[in-house]
Amino acid sequence: MSFINPKQVIDNLNLKPGMRVADFGCGSGDITILMAKTVGDSGEVFAIDVLISALESVQGKASLENIRNIKTIRSNLEILKNSGLDNNSMDLVLLANILFQSKLKKNIIEEAKRVLKSGARVVIIDWKSFAEKLGPPKNLRVNKEKIKKTAKQLGFKISREFDLGEYHFGMELVKP
Repeated sequence: MSFINPKQVIDNLNLKPGMRVADFGCGSGDITILMAKTVGDSGEVFAIDVLISALESVQGKASLENIRNIKTIRSNLEILKNSGLDNNSMDLVLLANILFQSKLKKNIIEEAKRVLKSGARVVIIDWKSFAEKLGPPKNLRVNKEKIKKTAKQLGFKISREFDLGEYHFGMELVKP
């Protein structure tokens, strides 16, 4: 259950052709596919998830649409240096609806920082804490202020916050 409009997410990522991007916790891959189309054949998208079924979904959708610039990686992103990506290799990392599922949020954000180039961005999208009608239980939702504090501890600059409708917030962090 996500209720995120993938097109609205893409519109907030400021992707350019040729970028190297990672979708941490890619899930079924709806956003991943749009990322791949946006960065084009000269770009690369790394779809990373712990679930084999999620990665198979991404591969199936990419195959149906003849998209060849997506690489899938099975990984537990809560383990530092476990994404399979090189240090300082990504232009953008997307964390969409992944942090609410983890007790080790800092590790996931730290892994995003490790793989980002200097000046590159991580975009966090997650459930609003007060949107109670749908979504995960309130105790699992991300506290935006805690995420900001963690981001600052890791040296990120919070460049902007944005709204993604009734249920989700967005936050963009820049690696120094």
